[in-house]
Amino acid sequence: MEHRAASLRLPVPAQEVSLAVFITVMQIQGTIIRTTGEVVQRPLTDLGNLGFALLALNGLILTVRRRWPVPVFVIAGLASLVYYGLDFPDGPGWLGLFVALYTLAAYGDGRRSLLIAGVGTAVLAVWWLVAAADIQPHAAIGWVYFRIGASVMSVALGESVRSRRVIAAEAEARAELAERTREDEARARVDAERLRIAREVHDTVAHAIAIINVQSGVTAHVLDKRPEQARAALQAIEQTSSRALREMRAILGVLRDDDDGRAPHPGLEQIGELTAKARDAGLDVTLEAPSPATPLPSAVDSAAYRILQESITNVIRHVGPTRVTVALNPGVDILEIRVADEGRRTGSGGDSASRAAGDGTDTPGGAGRGILGMRERCQLLGGDLDAKPTPGGGFEVTARLPLVPTGSRL
Repeated sequence: MEHRAASLRLPVPAQEVSLAVFITVMQIQGTIIRTTGEVVQRPLTDLGNLGFALLALNGLILTVRRRWPVPVFVIAGLASLVYYGLDFPDGPGWLGLFVALYTLAAYGDGRRSLLIAGVGTAVLAVWWLVAAADIQPHAAIGWVYFRIGASVMSVALGESVRSRRVIAAEAEARAELAERTREDEARARVDAERLRIAREVHDTVAHAIAIINVQSGVTAHVLDKRPEQARAALQAIEQTSSRALREMRAILGVLRDDDDGRAPHPGLEQIGELTAKARDAGLDVTLEAPSPATPLPSAVDSAAYRILQESITNVIRHVGPTRVTVALNPGVDILEIRVADEGRRTGSGGDSASRAAGDGTDTPGGAGRGILGMRERCQLLGGDLDAKPTPGGGFEVTARLPLVPTGSRL
């Protein structure tokens, strides 16, 4: 029904022409009918049919009322001043003026349009009263007050329509802004989740590959001479790869609609298993991890585990067998994590310089993102991370995580 009604609607220019012709006919025909049989002071045909011309001008000028509301009102007002100033007969000759006033208020620019309409109405009212000073009979002056009141009402109606249009436009703008804001927030959440998954995948894969690489090297070295040790190394490879696959399924499970196959995110309760795997890879790990007074928030617990995992992975990949100290210091409002290694047991400290440059998982083809990823984890929770070589040729990573996450400081 709405589509059908819209198809039957005239174009705006045709509507304006139709309205202007209708108002012109009403003004002329109405004035003629009203003055039929009456003696008027000045007929419409006087002064070369000037009365008809003024009534026609007052109506036909409305064809451009929306494009030029101020000039249309000025012309309509001047036509009314001349018409009543020359004592042409009263009638519905004010219809065009009222429409012009309404248009000025409805399609103008607010305060300026109202000022022009108010000043114009005041001038017209004074002129109409002066022109009607000697009107006969005196009761006919009521038509003058009617014209004044109708002019004011036309302006008020136009301003009401304009105000409603402005309010609707502002509401639509607010709705569009809210929609854009929701889209931006949704996009930010998607980006944050994508970054979280990337970090989890990096940490899981890097740790597993580092362990497997060490154990496979051990297997190749002792396969012929010590098959029992080779078998243990292969079992460690199997267990590490199985665990990595489980963690990968849990991490990527958020991309599915169901919960099948998911596992809880790793946390510090699995630190014993993590250090055991590190010992299997040849590290001499000393663990100093007192239990916190209160349970850790899940975000802090998961981030702490991943930082420990990445730090140990870096030692396995860059240093090899060495002594490592893992210390957890839970405080009242902050958890401090420290992972320090003694460097290579032979040589001058291995790759500690490259690791200090900001990369914890360098590859021959380019830099990795190990330390950068750990630092981002800390900053997302409002904490900070230091990674630097130690004087003895080793390397130390210290992370501080607030127990009440405060958000990113980026």
